[in-house]
Amino acid sequence: FLWGGGGLCPTSSFLSCICNDTEDVCIVERLFSSSLVAIVSLRAPRKLKVCHFKKGTEICNYSYSNTILAVKLNRQRLIVCLEESLYIHNIRDMKVLHTIRETPPNPAGLCSLSINNDNCYLAYPGSATIGEVQVFDTINLRATNMIPAHDSPLAALAFDASGTKLATASEKGTVIRVFSIPEGQKLFEFRRGMKRCVSISSLAFSMDGMFLSASSNTETVHIFKLETVKEKPQEEPTTWTGYFVETIRTFPNYLPAQVTEMFNQGRAFATVRLPFCGHRNICALATIQKIPRLLVAAADGYLYMYNLDPQEGGECTLMKQHK
Repeated sequence: FLWGGGGLCPTSSFLSCICNDTEDVCIVERLFSSSLVAIVSLRAPRKLKVCHFKKGTEICNYSYSNTILAVKLNRQRLIVCLEESLYIHNIRDMKVLHTIRETPPNPAGLCSLSINNDNCYLAYPGSATIGEVQVFDTINLRATNMIPAHDSPLAALAFDASGTKLATASEKGTVIRVFSIPEGQKLFEFRRGMKRCVSISSLAFSMDGMFLSASSNTETVHIFKLETVKEKPQEEPTTWTGYFVETIRTFPNYLPAQVTEMFNQGRAFATVRLPFCGHRNICALATIQKIPRLLVAAADGYLYMYNLDPQEGGECTLMKQHK
């Protein structure tokens, strides 16, 4: 399935209109709910095809020096990510406007492009050994910031719809951070878990930027709420744990920075328990018929739809599933 911003569309139904053989398609990206689709196949992994799926026609195709690992597009730009370079196209005529060469090795093709026309930023790893994020302005074609997001290499990146927030996760997968763009100031820090390191497969904001979902190779999807905690009136702690937490807040410099950070990190507002574990999946937060939903697409071909209570959070319930 493809989520085009306006609804769900079975991938096979429109790929069959423009490809003789849909089984070897490895990358497909749709421009919102339009008819424009970018496709890369396993048979020709260095060739990008841009098609009009309603007309069943190919608009153009481009070949690159190496395997295409990711394609991102919005109403102004189309980005092609190779392992050590990024190509920035003008989506109106597909001309190459700029090439970012000799990027740190990026075998996963990790990158994210903002969908906002005014804040049209591209984010990609600035290092292969630590979690630095390079932010690039695709309109003015210049680097704007390098964000030291994590100690470990990056695993996931996602912009919000306004292009003013960027969510990041590292290969360790325990902490998810949100930064302001383009300044790079840390706004939020969430702890996904403490017991085990996981592989974060996707991050996704809701359209209003209030929620952030994170899926991984585990059976749990976490949804975080981006809100500033209001200061509560000071109360005397009544338990040992209460005294301990109050001490950390009062004297943060007396404890290791990692301990202090852990107690200041937000926890999941809502969670989803998937009926599988280990399958690669991607998640999206969408409003369908004015109701907030979490969509999870799994590698086995299933699409799951869960409810999300925006006031109470908690465990989300499965509403529908499609094959």
